[in-house]
Amino acid sequence: MATTPRKTTAKKAASPKAPAKKAPAKKPAAKKAATNKTQATTASAAAFVGAIADAGLRADCEALLRLMRKATAQEPVMWGPAMVGFGRYSYTYDSGRSGEWFAVGFSPRKANLTLYLMAGFDQHKALLGRLGKHTVSKSCLYVKRLADVDLAVLEQLVSASYKAMAKAK
Repeated sequence: MATTPRKTTAKKAASPKAPAKKAPAKKPAAKKAATNKTQATTASAAAFVGAIADAGLRADCEALLRLMRKATAQEPVMWGPAMVGFGRYSYTYDSGRSGEWFAVGFSPRKANLTLYLMAGFDQHKALLGRLGKHTVSKSCLYVKRLADVDLAVLEQLVSASYKAMAKAK
């Protein structure tokens, strides 16, 4: 078999170019301060609570509005679409990030009522022991229904947490 010779092409010699100039270094964009996704709104807390479909949950939230208003002497403010807060405090983390949040509040969740007592629970073990059926995390108190807890004890917890956050301002 005869083979056909391959055509070879000579590579063109690179034409001498002037060295490319580097673009000036871009300054890094200034970082925007991180803000909380959840902010205070002008929405009505009473309208939010009034629109809760489950009658029992709605009644519990109406009772929490009264209890927290009494314990804090503050009017409720909606934070985002589903949190009701009372009072405010400012915070700054070690990283320098700062923001504002409510001192105490609540949110009706599917599984339970979540009460936010931002001062935490370490100093309230005796009250928690008398509260009734509940669970806690760092600053959250979870109850299924208000009928499961002693409302007088709950009011003491809310009041103590609010006062502690007022001192922290």
